[in-house]
Amino acid sequence: MAKQKKKPSSSKRSKSRDISQPAEYQFEIASRETLLAELTEAGRPLTHEQVADLLSMHQRDEKYDALGKRLGAMVRDGQIVRNRRGAFIPVDEEKLVRGRVSAHPDGFGFLINEYGSDDIYLGARQMRTVMDGDRIVVHITGSDRRGRLEGAVVEVLERANKTLVGRLEISQGVAVLHPDNKRISREIIISGAGEAEDGQIVLVEIIEQPTYRRPPIATVVEVLGEQMAPGMEIDIAIRSRDIPQEWPQQVLAERTFFGTSVDPDAVAARRDLRSTPLLTIDGEDARDFDDAVFAEPKPYGWRLLVAIADVSHYVSPGSALDDEALNRGTSVYFPQRVIPMLPEVLSNGLCSLNPEVDRLCMVCDMGISHEGEIKRARFYPATMRSHARLTYTQVHAFLQGDSAAADTVGALGGSLHDLHDMYTAMREARAGRGAIEFESTETRIVFDDQAKIKQLLPVERNEAHMLIEECMIAANISAARFIGKRKIPGLYRIHEGPGADKLIDVRKFLAQRSLTLAGGDNPRASDYAQTLKDAAGRADLLVIQTVLLRSMNQAVYTTRNSGHFGLALQEYAHFTSPIRRYPDLMVHRAIKHVLAAKSADGFHYSANRVAEIGDHCSVTERRAEAAVRDVVAWLKCEFMQDQIGSSHAGVVTAVTSFGLFVELDGIHVEGLLHITSLPQDYYDFDPVNHRLTGRAGGEWFELGQPVEVIVAAVNLDERKIDFQLNTGTKRISRKGGVKRGKGNSTTAPRKGKPAKRKGKADSAEVADRTDERGESPWDEARAADDRKRSGKKSKKKVRAKLSAKRKKKARVAVAAKKKKGAVKKVRRKKS
Repeated sequence: MAKQKKKPSSSKRSKSRDISQPAEYQFEIASRETLLAELTEAGRPLTHEQVADLLSMHQRDEKYDALGKRLGAMVRDGQIVRNRRGAFIPVDEEKLVRGRVSAHPDGFGFLINEYGSDDIYLGARQMRTVMDGDRIVVHITGSDRRGRLEGAVVEVLERANKTLVGRLEISQGVAVLHPDNKRISREIIISGAGEAEDGQIVLVEIIEQPTYRRPPIATVVEVLGEQMAPGMEIDIAIRSRDIPQEWPQQVLAERTFFGTSVDPDAVAARRDLRSTPLLTIDGEDARDFDDAVFAEPKPYGWRLLVAIADVSHYVSPGSALDDEALNRGTSVYFPQRVIPMLPEVLSNGLCSLNPEVDRLCMVCDMGISHEGEIKRARFYPATMRSHARLTYTQVHAFLQGDSAAADTVGALGGSLHDLHDMYTAMREARAGRGAIEFESTETRIVFDDQAKIKQLLPVERNEAHMLIEECMIAANISAARFIGKRKIPGLYRIHEGPGADKLIDVRKFLAQRSLTLAGGDNPRASDYAQTLKDAAGRADLLVIQTVLLRSMNQAVYTTRNSGHFGLALQEYAHFTSPIRRYPDLMVHRAIKHVLAAKSADGFHYSANRVAEIGDHCSVTERRAEAAVRDVVAWLKCEFMQDQIGSSHAGVVTAVTSFGLFVELDGIHVEGLLHITSLPQDYYDFDPVNHRLTGRAGGEWFELGQPVEVIVAAVNLDERKIDFQLNTGTKRISRKGGVKRGKGNSTTAPRKGKPAKRKGKADSAEVADRTDERGESPWDEARAADDRKRSGKKSKKKVRAKLSAKRKKKARVAVAAKKKKGAVKKVRRKKS
């Protein structure tokens, strides 16, 4: 028996057979070449019926259905595409675009162009064959009435979702998965649920990808447990964001080679700093200690030592440890749990600068002038012994004169005063070069015995935080200068200035508030700092700061040294955290190579490879941030479930075309006040001034405005909190100043009409606030939702009811129109 030839996949058919030849049809129909010629000559999209007309074929003709099948086959083979109206268009190679899918929960999506040009809209039909994150090829089919490019999927190059995590639903013997990733809107059919039960959180493996006619099919590979089990939110985030957590067998084998103490031979080959009173200053719950500091006064100013754990001594390029560290890219710090970049034998053991034990380190030895400037810097490997493990709270209390803290610090008090004196000079230098200072409030989650939120407390940055930050920035600057001067391929931490579009919007916003942003097309950080200085003391300072922050780009890792805009620095790298960040490890390797070889020649990495690693680490950094946001959002939703119906004061943190995001005072929980919960009116969205304005009543709601809201609903699956406007909220009116509703009723306010947009929404990308900390006030879900409203209107938008008077007016107008039409018909008959 002859072996049956395997049928090629649809994405390869055009290469596996001569697609110009007719397939096996019962009736002879036009060849593919003929059909392509007809479609090309037409110069416009043609439906099945229109193609049949060109071929003098009627719908009753037996060949009609065969023609439809051939057209469908040509779509599958990528010769033609079908637009959203069902018409066919020949593929133009110049209109083929590659990129990744960014899906929306409502079923549509966008292709994020690999070459950075405009995104391409993908309708719900096109999205049926792909999922969020897939790398695909689309054909640009045209533009909609808004001028937005639209496309059709031609080929799937790479599937992003091999596994998914979500909630299992079993009903009448049919099992489906509701993915935790809400960008995957289609249910997943489960072919084998095993012992998993209805309502449990499971991990599934996709065995059949989606098609136009059926959803994806998967099988359960792991049961995580009940949805409300303690720690489940972290298990979900790890799997949903595809964060590696299991150590490969080779890594487990390699970690057994390390003992618990430093090798004496390694100590002998290094500078001995064990008698130098280096100390660590970290948070109360820190477990791994990357850095230690020491300062002493000198005639020129101060000598500053920043000693960093020498991870590169233990993790060699090409080892299993190194491969896995690169794969992870960064440690992920969840509330109450850490997914480390390195095994704990290193991250909490041999590499961690624990007190009173010998450790290997890389030292940045700097001279700081009386003006706070770095005058010299050198690097060398050393052996150190931390003389104390102090916390930010203890050091701040000591600097404030607390006697109990002085007892804790003991003999190290003099060194801390030297560090503080030096820090004061460095802060003045920072202000002098125009670094941007954004103030923010972070929250600390206090858990109960069940790993649930007990309290949400604000965390204030004190002088101890800023002291360590300045020391780390100085070491990072010195590292960037070192690798740049030696011309060795290295990773820089760059933060580019704002784009032209954002500058236009920012300046329009500032002009409305009698403020300016200097610098023309290329403002400097000092121009931003001056604007913030001009706004100091104003009631709307928080609003101004938020708008300026959102105008900036995200910081990334790259081999191109273009400086750090926010810190007002010409060169910057990450050197100070190699235990938890892979880019820092790469910088250590570059520095150690130059120290050993006296040049950049023979470095293990090419410039292209370093660039690839930088791109990868930028992605893993965003992945970690997103996973932590997922967990914190889940915990906050869980915390707010008991608050439904309660009233809270808050402030508007973001304005979109579909409503307001409000952060509650005191507990720092954010939720959506949808536009349908605002007073009845037609609202115009002004993205420049971040404002919703009612056309009829003239009331507006804007960024930074205090509001009173009621917790209306909490959706744990989607990690969303919905608010309603408390009728006691003060509202601003251009016609009559401040308005206040009557009473304090929990009744839902009357519905408003979705806003009419006046421009494109702000990007959710936000700059690094400082060296060590980035902020992202808008999470991914909000950015995607805002993006949706900037494009295709949702069919689900709720429209405000017309008043009785307007309804009557509309009925009268319709009746008059009908009457006029009837009169015209009579006249035509008479004539």
